[in-house]
Amino acid sequence: MSRTTIVSIATAVLLATLAGWSQSWAGDLKITEMAVTTKIIKGNPIDSVRRISSTSVKALYCFTRFSAPEDTDTTIKQIWYLNDEAVAEYELPVKGAHWRTYSRKAVEKGTSGEWRCDAVDNEGKVLKSVSFRMN
Repeated sequence: MSRTTIVSIATAVLLATLAGWSQSWAGDLKITEMAVTTKIIKGNPIDSVRRISSTSVKALYCFTRFSAPEDTDTTIKQIWYLNDEAVAEYELPVKGAHWRTYSRKAVEKGTSGEWRCDAVDNEGKVLKSVSFRMN
């Protein structure tokens, strides 16, 4: 076997190993807190909405806190649903062992019903979901 062939094989094995390693890291992504809130102050939610009037707020936020391996650098999606129909989708970064992020959804008149926000990994797996009712 030539030296070039050996180097090529070693490189292919290394790349395959690293690809598997990064995929396992995505599997190690854990949501430690998720809430729909009326406000974020100093990077934290001030409440957790279960039922709310559409006339009482102009926007809601879906806050998510993660625990992950130190060198995590990936994204998640937060998908907002009204009566099981997707109405908004946000792609958000997750970087590092302790990360928090949120999306903002404007509240419009006539948006009463059953709401939920799903946190979804880059493979489409729902990591966590929070639901609330808007009157």
